[in-house]
Amino acid sequence: MQVKSFRHLVFTLHRYIGLAVGLIAIIVGLTGSLLVFHSEISSFDQQRQIGTITPQGEALPIEVVLNMVKKTYSNQPDATLQAIYLPSKPNEPMNVFLKTKEKDWNENYVNPYTGAILGNNLKPTFVNKFFEIVYPLHYALLGGDIGYKFVGIIGLLMSFMSITGIILWPGWRRLISGFKIKWNAHPKRLNFDVHKVAGVITAVFLICTFFTGFCWSFGEFINPMIYAVTFSKQQPTPVSVPIAGKSALGLKEQLKTAQAALPDAALRSISFPSKPEEVLTVSFKLPQETEDYAQSNVYLDQYNGKVLRVDSSLKVSLGDRIINSFVPLHYGTFWGIPSRIFYVFVGLAPLVLFITGFVMWQYRYRAKTSNSDAEGNPKRERLIEMSQSRHN
Repeated sequence: MQVKSFRHLVFTLHRYIGLAVGLIAIIVGLTGSLLVFHSEISSFDQQRQIGTITPQGEALPIEVVLNMVKKTYSNQPDATLQAIYLPSKPNEPMNVFLKTKEKDWNENYVNPYTGAILGNNLKPTFVNKFFEIVYPLHYALLGGDIGYKFVGIIGLLMSFMSITGIILWPGWRRLISGFKIKWNAHPKRLNFDVHKVAGVITAVFLICTFFTGFCWSFGEFINPMIYAVTFSKQQPTPVSVPIAGKSALGLKEQLKTAQAALPDAALRSISFPSKPEEVLTVSFKLPQETEDYAQSNVYLDQYNGKVLRVDSSLKVSLGDRIINSFVPLHYGTFWGIPSRIFYVFVGLAPLVLFITGFVMWQYRYRAKTSNSDAEGNPKRERLIEMSQSRHN
């Protein structure tokens, strides 16, 4: 295939994929921009309701805090622990989740220094309700599992369109012109310049966000492919072996075992088993990790306390490293606050690119229509030529 023919094919695909998925991409992009600082906004809203925590020396042992929380549920003997998330900052609360007959996730905000419950299933605020709509709109268009898969397909198409945009970028011929915008030029030229510059600046990051979204939507197929291509072994799911007449071990003993497996790591969260065959999952953050969330896990048999598996973020296979990289690439946390701020603008890119791309298509469509009419009307053809010469 000749270069000219190849470029024409790429251009055609780029144009029509953009027109086909552009509106959906705008929704996904704008909601993504709104979610970049979701955790900070939610934390601020939460602090407004429960008040500020003043650090008071050492935090209470986790078992003490859990026992104090359980006492408040003494009238609900069916209440079972689901998870506990430890604060990453001294002025943040512990989040303790319990399951009851009425609700699967009862969230309790606990003062880590006193054990006092500061709030329980806080009353929904405008911020809560807003993000309860924005989040499912972003990843599933409010369409449940079907919407989740559909957004994944859109992510794949947008990734492909971004690649075609990189191929079509005029800066490959003249680098400086590829980043130049002629603000005083004809609207048609200005529109093209904005499209090419906005596209090339955000293209790689759009690929990162949309392609990782596609991989998550179809993880049951993509993950095994990643492990196969990288010759990595997928870890088996750890399972507890119930012992007749024996209940689960105490948490204090199990935490000691987990900490010994990752001695330099900071405890971040604990996920409790809800079934006899499930394991106790203890999550840690290693000193070398830059993300706020835990990236390393220790899995324990809930009956004998045996370490079944250790997933250290520093000692994982290539396949796991690729899969783990999806989170910072999708959320823009790889360079901290600067990259997250930049990702707010990356989320706006589909809107800018669709509008400018649509205007470019309209100009092209009108020109083609005018040329078709002119071919059957010599006088009209002469007028078009005179008009074009004046613009030039």
